[in-house]
Amino acid sequence: MDAQRRGRGEQMDPADQWVLNPNTGEYELRLNPSAAQSGTAPRTATARSATARSATPRGSGPRGGATRTEVPPQRRRRGAPEEPPPGRRGGRRPVRPKPNKAKKVLLWTGGTMAFVLVGVSVAGYIYLQHLEGNVSTTDVGSAGAGNFSKDEAFSVLIIGTDKRTGEGNEGYGDKGSSGHADTTILLHVAKDRTNATALSIPRDLIVNIPDCPTKQEDGSEKIVPGLQNARFNRSLGESGRDPGCTMRTVKENTGISVDHFMMADFNAVKTLTTAVEGVDVCVEKPVDDKESKLVLPAGESTVEGERALAFVRTRKSFGNSGDLDRIKVQQQFLGSLMRKMSSSDTLTNPSKLLKLAEAATEALTVDKAIGNVGTLKDVALELKKVPTKNISFTTVPVVDNPAETVKATVVLDDSKAPQVFDMIENDVSFTEVKQQEKKEKDAQAARLKGTKAAASEVRVRIMNGGAVAGSAQKTLQYLQVEEGVTKSDNAGNAPAELARTTLEYAPDQADQARRLADIMGLPGAALKPGESVNNSQGLPAMTLTLGKDFKGAGVKLKAPVEAADVEKSTADKVKCAS
Repeated sequence: MDAQRRGRGEQMDPADQWVLNPNTGEYELRLNPSAAQSGTAPRTATARSATARSATPRGSGPRGGATRTEVPPQRRRRGAPEEPPPGRRGGRRPVRPKPNKAKKVLLWTGGTMAFVLVGVSVAGYIYLQHLEGNVSTTDVGSAGAGNFSKDEAFSVLIIGTDKRTGEGNEGYGDKGSSGHADTTILLHVAKDRTNATALSIPRDLIVNIPDCPTKQEDGSEKIVPGLQNARFNRSLGESGRDPGCTMRTVKENTGISVDHFMMADFNAVKTLTTAVEGVDVCVEKPVDDKESKLVLPAGESTVEGERALAFVRTRKSFGNSGDLDRIKVQQQFLGSLMRKMSSSDTLTNPSKLLKLAEAATEALTVDKAIGNVGTLKDVALELKKVPTKNISFTTVPVVDNPAETVKATVVLDDSKAPQVFDMIENDVSFTEVKQQEKKEKDAQAARLKGTKAAASEVRVRIMNGGAVAGSAQKTLQYLQVEEGVTKSDNAGNAPAELARTTLEYAPDQADQARRLADIMGLPGAALKPGESVNNSQGLPAMTLTLGKDFKGAGVKLKAPVEAADVEKSTADKVKCAS
């Protein structure tokens, strides 16, 4: 930046604040160059404090401005010509490193009301410390996971509230609202990172809200009483219910475990879309909505700020003017936002990334387990692995509430919803991820075909690998007394817990495995060709390990059924709202 611009007090572009530390060979982020004229003494930058925004006088470092660690001056070799003092070098100006050579900040954004995570390399660590200070956290206790695992599937509940905060939001939401769950999306990321599912939950879905333990400001815990047959959006805000209560409500009514949450209000859509310079949307017909004040021509448009918020809030101009049709529009908007985030125009633009990261973190409230810089980085890098073509959007299958004459709420469609929940809980993709996956499914189905041994010839060890206590013994009694599998014994607890029940067997035990699978209703995916293990009598036996999916002795386990008739879309496809 030249002296004239510094004299005018202009701010340096964030992309120009990445400079090379000659002592370490790493790029570093120098913040707030305007402080160079203040004459303050050099200080070490720290996260979550004013020092993170302070700067040393120009000339005290390679480029001026604050850094996390001060770079000591190099000693002058004896006999070498003396260096001119900083700021008064002779000859040509030093070459400025190009911003695009800096370590990249990786941003992965999702969620209709702002699902944003930030990951960076070592060079961006200082800035992430600063961003971490922007994020608010809520302690949800046992409602979520205690930590984030990079090696497991995970689910994040994205919550958009109708709480009015900030200027310009007077026309949105309910006046004086404590912040209901106005828009809710459960994002489930598969263990192998090949796919993800974004499940929208209608705000007017009738559910049972369980009793909710909530942490108070003084550290104490308060139990907020539950509600029967209430709208889903009342699981947040009302009577002091926190996001942990919304997570518990999802688990209570779907059976899907929720690990983390991210919550934002109306400002998130406005600030995020402005930071990326707009999101592309498409409508089949011209829109002139009197309530949201959204005006769009037919075809494609780019919306940001106030217009972007109006787009995701509009109901009257789409479909039957209901919340379910608005959800479809929001899913299309989210898909477009994801495409924008993963585009080279965004990922290779340091200035745009830094603006987006700043806006995103200021808009978020997250659970404590992911509310630190290291975990945010890990989550972002895991999400980056999922191709947009395998990110599916769908909505909880519902039907009109039969108890109402004037239809205002919806209830679960019992013919479809359980299948959807089962697929998500068991990590089953809604898209055809790859040909190899199809081959594997065919191979699993083939394991169930062929001759079956008599029950009296089945030799099996039973282990508890995550089922409720006592499951192994109850299964043993069931198999011996009711099914005639007398050559079975209880081998105690498995070395590790499993999400799903498995049956491992040697090649010459395949007929025994098919018989036991038939008795217990095991899917082909549960059969694992391998080796036999000697039982308590020293004889070779199969090993049945009861996982967390085990429902009880005598209850057959079934493979998740694909809900082929559920309407869905993917993040890579452009769709026009109608």
